[in-house]
Amino acid sequence: MKKNQLFPACMAYLLWCSLPVMAQKQTAALKQTAISDLQSQYDHYKQTALQIWEYAEVGYQEYKSAALLAQTLRSSGFSVDTGVAGIPTAFVATYGSGKPVIGILAEYDALPGLSQQAVPEKKPREGASAGHACGHHLFGTASVAAGIELKKLIEAGKLKGTVKVYGCPAEEGGSGKVYMVRAGLFNDVDAVLHWHPGDRNGVSLGRSMANISAKFRFHGLSAHAAAAPEKGRSALDGVEAMNHMVNMLREHIPSSTRIHYVITSGGKAPNVVPDFAEVYYYVRNRDRDIVRDVFERVVNAAKGAALGTGTTMEYEITGGVYDMLPNRTLALAMHKNLQQVGGVPYTPGEKAFGEKIQATFAYTPPPISKAGTVDTLQAERPGDGGGSTDVADVSWTVPTMGLSAATWVPGTPAHSWQAVAAGGTDIGAKGMMVAAKTIALTGIDLFTDPALIQKARAEFLQAKGPGFQYKALLGDRPPALNYRK
Repeated sequence: MKKNQLFPACMAYLLWCSLPVMAQKQTAALKQTAISDLQSQYDHYKQTALQIWEYAEVGYQEYKSAALLAQTLRSSGFSVDTGVAGIPTAFVATYGSGKPVIGILAEYDALPGLSQQAVPEKKPREGASAGHACGHHLFGTASVAAGIELKKLIEAGKLKGTVKVYGCPAEEGGSGKVYMVRAGLFNDVDAVLHWHPGDRNGVSLGRSMANISAKFRFHGLSAHAAAAPEKGRSALDGVEAMNHMVNMLREHIPSSTRIHYVITSGGKAPNVVPDFAEVYYYVRNRDRDIVRDVFERVVNAAKGAALGTGTTMEYEITGGVYDMLPNRTLALAMHKNLQQVGGVPYTPGEKAFGEKIQATFAYTPPPISKAGTVDTLQAERPGDGGGSTDVADVSWTVPTMGLSAATWVPGTPAHSWQAVAAGGTDIGAKGMMVAAKTIALTGIDLFTDPALIQKARAEFLQAKGPGFQYKALLGDRPPALNYRK
């Protein structure tokens, strides 16, 4: 090579070598911008979350909560389709065009019977029966905040592609996302990000349990329970006989299976033979096939109970979800971003609040300082997966990953009044912002690194296996919009 050609060639080589470094610096700058911008919106998003905390609407009844989040996205420039998948409180908000398409899940349903004020002693809110004991008011708000932040970067020309925020109702037993998956709403998505409130900050590769839920309804004949009991046929007897047989069944099913129930209707007066009774069942296991098998045995117990008590029985499957399919590629990226964001530091006042909450536990909780730390990336461990979530069905449709953020005082169990209380304070709001920042940063990685999506997709396809075909556990039934009534 001639001397006059050597210099340009060397410069070109040096430029080529510097491109990855330049790209990393640009990505780092985008992430810092996202962190700063989200933090500047803390009060705004806190008020949004607290408004949904006040609404405390249960599954498929979240009209005000869904409308508030949809309007927040719409006013930020998203196009919003409401009433998707046949569900009035479900929506999909979209901004941008082309690939990649990154989805973010948002939830907002509350739990019945868990009304609670934002105070460190058990004190229900007057005039309210439900409460956000799983923190979905924070879940929905943080996901919307992350989506808006990614939208700003697309709008500014810093990122290219499409961001979609999915408004997902009725996670608590209503399987809202299953209907959205079944409707094909995730078919064009490259990766999905989500999170969940908790008492720690971390990313885990643990799995959840598959689940089928159903309501069994028995019909009998009313009669005077003292004057003419022989003329009656007790629907409650049918429920109790079913429950007794199912409880004996527990000895003869895989020990990892979970069966739980509540009697939702058992009659109105002791001196009236009840002509209607209802029991609400959940069947869970890590293995979907075991869930199907055990559920059929529960159905047979119900049929036998009806035959033996002279009643009739019908049942309705109200929900059904898969086990979670984790994605290590996405987990590593999300964990790195969570480490950058950090945990939830407490002020002295918040520490005092937390100590009062912890004093109500019947066990020794972790130190309060745990909220300010980030766990190491957790591999799947024996005993993981005690709960169920309809996020799992999404995870078998598109590469999906989420995190836990410390919105509750360390040691707090989900579905408790203590979780509701912390969720109505800055403790919950701070954890919410940890999640919003982490999702936004992970989204930036996905928009700027095509290889990350490709690797996640390859892992996803291998984990599913070549013969996998998705089939919803709840069948082809329409959304169970009245399951909470």
